[in-house]
Amino acid sequence: MSFDYINALLKKPTTRTPIWVMRQAGRYLPEYRATRKKAGDFMSLCKNPQLACEVTLQPIDRFDLDAAILFSDILTIPDAMGLGLYFSEGEGPKFKNPIQNLQTIEQLPTDLNNDLTYVFDGVSTIKKALNNRVPLIGFSGSPWTLATYMIEGGSSKTFANTKKMLFNEPKALHLLLDKLTHSVIAYLNQQILSGADSVMIFDTWGGVLSKQNYLDFSLDTMAKIVKGVKAKHSNYALADFQDGLDAYNKQDYTAAFKEWQPLAKQGNADAQNNLGAMYANGKGTSKDAKQAVYWYQKAAAQENTGAQYNLGVMYTNGKGVSKDAKQAVYWYKKAAEQGYAGAQYNLGVMYANGEGALQDLSKAKYWIKKAYEGGNARAKEALGAFEL
Repeated sequence: MSFDYINALLKKPTTRTPIWVMRQAGRYLPEYRATRKKAGDFMSLCKNPQLACEVTLQPIDRFDLDAAILFSDILTIPDAMGLGLYFSEGEGPKFKNPIQNLQTIEQLPTDLNNDLTYVFDGVSTIKKALNNRVPLIGFSGSPWTLATYMIEGGSSKTFANTKKMLFNEPKALHLLLDKLTHSVIAYLNQQILSGADSVMIFDTWGGVLSKQNYLDFSLDTMAKIVKGVKAKHSNYALADFQDGLDAYNKQDYTAAFKEWQPLAKQGNADAQNNLGAMYANGKGTSKDAKQAVYWYQKAAAQENTGAQYNLGVMYTNGKGVSKDAKQAVYWYKKAAEQGYAGAQYNLGVMYANGEGALQDLSKAKYWIKKAYEGGNARAKEALGAFEL
C-alpha cells in the first residue's frame, strides 16, 4: 500500500505530496456514467455495495492517486433519520420531510447504524477489492452542514431558515446539532471498523457562519466528534480541521500556521482562507498582503464565501492588490449571494455610495436588510437610515 496519504495525516515523512480529488468518482468518467445508468439513480447507486465499490475503484484504475474515497453522500444520516432524501434533476438533494420546529427535532432518532448497513457493507467490499493498493477514505458531513440541508429542505444560497433558527431558537438548533453529533460519531466509528483507513469530516457550509457562530455552532460539534473517534481509535488518521482551529483559538498562531499550510497546499479551501487571514494579519507568520491575496484567491475559486469576502476587503483597501472598487463589488456580491452577512452589508454600502457600481439605493437597502437578517451588527443602524 502507498502510505503517503496516511503519513501526511499523521505528520510523518512522505515520498511525495499525496493527492486525492473531490468527486474523484463521477460523471467525468464514461465508465461511471455507464454504472450510474445500470443503477437507475444516484441513491440506488449509493445503496448498492457492489456498484459503489465499482465506481470507487474506477478512478484508482485510471490514475496514480494516493487514496480511494468511499462513493456515498454526506446526507445518508439525515435520510436514515427519516427525512426522505431524494435527488431532483438539476436541483440537487431534497428532503420530503424537512425540519420545521423543535417538535420535529425532538422526534428524530439518533441510533442509525442499523439503517446504514449499506454504507458499511460498501466500505468492507471496497477495502477487500482494493487489496491494499491505496488507503480508503470514509467520511461524514459535519453536524452544522447536515443541519443546513435538513432545515432548508435541500441546497440553499441564503440559509434563511437555518439562520432564523440560529438567532430565534438557538436551543432547538443545539439539540439538532447534538443529535447529529451523536450519530456522526457512531457512523464514523463503524466505517473504521468496516475497514476505512481514514475518515474525513466535511464542513461544507461552515464558511457561512461568523467566527463566533462558527465556534458555537460548528467547531464545538467537530471537537466532540474528534474526541468520540479518538476515544475508540487513538492512533487513527483522522482528516479534520481541529488541530489548526484549536491552536488558533488558543492564540498559538505559529502552531495553527503549521497545521493549515500543508492542508492549504493540498487544496483545502478553508485552510487556504485561514492561511490568507494569517498572512493578512501577521499571525503565525510575517505580514504579507500579496500572500494573503494569493491564498484568498485559491479559496475563493472554490466558492469559499469567507475568502470571497476577504478578497473584497483587500480590493476595497488596496492591500496586496491595486485598489479596485469594481473587483470589490464583484467579490462581495459572490459571497453575499451565498448568504455571507458581512459581504451583504459591504455590498449594500458600495451601492449606497456608488462605489464600484452605479449608485442604487434600492439595491443598497436590499443587501443591508439581508445583512441585518443574517445577524450583522452594523446593518441595524444602517438600515435605520433608510427608514428615515
